[in-house]
Amino acid sequence: MNLALFDLDHTLLPLDSDYEWGQFLTRCGAVEPEEFARRNAAFYAQYEAGTLDPVEYLEFALSTLAQFSRKQLDEWQLTYMRDVIEPKILPAARALVKKHQDAGDLVVIVTATNRFVTAPIARALDVEHLIAAEPELDVDGCPTGKLIGEPTSGKGKITHTNAWLAARGLSLKDFERSYFYSDSQNDIPLLSIVTDPVATNPNALLTAHAQAHGWPIIRLFND
Repeated sequence: MNLALFDLDHTLLPLDSDYEWGQFLTRCGAVEPEEFARRNAAFYAQYEAGTLDPVEYLEFALSTLAQFSRKQLDEWQLTYMRDVIEPKILPAARALVKKHQDAGDLVVIVTATNRFVTAPIARALDVEHLIAAEPELDVDGCPTGKLIGEPTSGKGKITHTNAWLAARGLSLKDFERSYFYSDSQNDIPLLSIVTDPVATNPNALLTAHAQAHGWPIIRLFND
């Protein structure tokens, strides 16, 4: 059995699910549109530039969730999945995931985006295993606005992947081949320790790094 790790945003999806969730909340009138849009856009620009403070961003995103009841969040989540995400799950992405599943590989999505946003997306992609930023929940299952533990971004993806494997009595070295598919230079730490790094719809910085290191480059879509 091999291991196949996938980033999510701009890798399996031709969009950023966290950013689009913020845009969705704006359209719903759930947040003050101008200020929220300004902050959301600024964080996204920092992410693109590789300068994002992940804790600051995650607690901004999670504090937005904390304003609402779980019932309201669940209703919005269903609409968001139907209207925003599901139309953007493209055949090429499904086929790549299925290729690894059919080969008997252990398939895991490893994303910096929080579990509230990404868990239904993983289910829609038929991926059982998800490593994501973990929101603290209150007794009613509502996000408190706080993050549990280290962010799942940059080197944090290594920490969380190793911990996830260790909890199952495994490590990277137990797999003959370990794949990681990602679009961003932010994921170079994890890409650098698997046997098969694959730059997937890569941005300019990851494209340059992949070319310099002889990593394969694939494109599932043009975004």
